[in-house]
Amino acid sequence: MRSFASDNNSGVHPLVMDALNRANMDHALGYGDDKWTEEAVCKIKEVFTSDCEPLFVFNGTGSNVVALQLMTRPYHSIFCAETAHIYVDECGSPVKMTGCQIRPIVTVDGKLTPELMQPYLHGFGDQHHSQPKALYISQCTELGTIYTPEELKRLTDFAHLNGMYVHMDGARIANACAALNLSLRELTVDCGVDVLSFGGTKNGLMMGECVIVFNKDLQREARFIRKQSAQLASKMRYLSCQFTAYLTDDLWLRNATHANAMAAKLYQELKKCPDVIFTQKVESNQLFLTMPRPLIDRMLQYYFFYFWNEEKNEIRLVTSFDTTDEDVAEFIRLFKR
Repeated sequence: MRSFASDNNSGVHPLVMDALNRANMDHALGYGDDKWTEEAVCKIKEVFTSDCEPLFVFNGTGSNVVALQLMTRPYHSIFCAETAHIYVDECGSPVKMTGCQIRPIVTVDGKLTPELMQPYLHGFGDQHHSQPKALYISQCTELGTIYTPEELKRLTDFAHLNGMYVHMDGARIANACAALNLSLRELTVDCGVDVLSFGGTKNGLMMGECVIVFNKDLQREARFIRKQSAQLASKMRYLSCQFTAYLTDDLWLRNATHANAMAAKLYQELKKCPDVIFTQKVESNQLFLTMPRPLIDRMLQYYFFYFWNEEKNEIRLVTSFDTTDEDVAEFIRLFKR
């Protein structure tokens, strides 16, 4: 079945599957003491910075809660957009695992700014108030929009000035890099991000993420937090080997560039239709739009996709590394019919 529901629904890239098959030979030491994990760590340090601490984990929620636990204590608060994944889609896991209050902030496009955060930065040193400590941002955002390096630097400078750490959820960071023609380092380390959740499941990997700790002050306890959060894999080679393939010969970038291109093609065709209204800029591989409900119901008979706001007839379409020109053409053909 082909769909535009989510890039989580796509398969595994053949080069990643090859890497998994190569790792599935003989015996190897567990918990990361294997040659595949060593190779992946070296690759990540080569791409980002030699000073980082990469920690492989099972999934995106796990990576987010490990990162946020590193930054906070239960009396702290975590700032994020009201559309943020940690606030909307993780079943309260960040709250349960950190004990922190989450402070959601209303945005028009999923992107935070210092001006939007400023009214909530108060109560410092007051024992009656949760203390602001962590800023969570997504790149790309949950609305498919993208932070520029300038926007990121303003945010990280503002957060650090107020004694806060910055955690970037990079589930779709590859799509942001492809759109801006920038490297992974240029959108993370160079922008002052303290911890990155580096994901690839939406872009050709089978499973797993990597919590990359850039801030040296947070590295000392990172491995203990990962273990206590049930995110330490015994057969870690099956997680880590994927990242070596992913970062070799820019596979991550080629996959994301293709997904973005398919989204742009879908956008160009849909915007010609008078019944379609786009609710967000199309900057990555996600499209947010409204159309008459009878038309949505008709399309759902042929393609699966999600409502974003059912009351407003707003839907989300997502393209993937394996979306084809034929997928887009067929969707448009059915839509016009």
